Amino acid sequence: QAHLVESGGGLVRPGGSLRLSCAASGFTFDRYGIAWFRQAPGKTREGVTCVNSRGDSTHYADSVKGRFTVSRDNAKNMVYLQMESVKSEDTAVYYCAAVNVPRCSWLLEFDYWGQGTQVTVSS
Repeated sequence: QAHLVESGGGLVRPGGSLRLSCAASGFTFDRYGIAWFRQAPGKTREGVTCVNSRGDSTHYADSVKGRFTVSRDNAKNMVYLQMESVKSEDTAVYYCAAVNVPRCSWLLEFDYWGQGTQVTVSS
């Protein structure tokens, strides 16, 4: 059975850093594209970033470009989201998701979702 488990969320001050992790199991991880989504209270879920199956192609939403970095370690079945210079508008529940397509895109119908991890940016 496939699982995605996010971790690393919490409370961080504006301008601070946070690293989210997503542990995958139960599927052939290195064949799947991975994306991070987020959903803030009262807002629709939005794509934040994605990485292709090999980890050599990424894409970022304009709102996080230059501040967030996605990476993956296929040997460990892990995906990471490094968040730098966080802002209050980054406050949301962050989800990782996997799609059985090797390319990077968050516009696909994803096969597996994690339960989410809360990130709160506040002083």
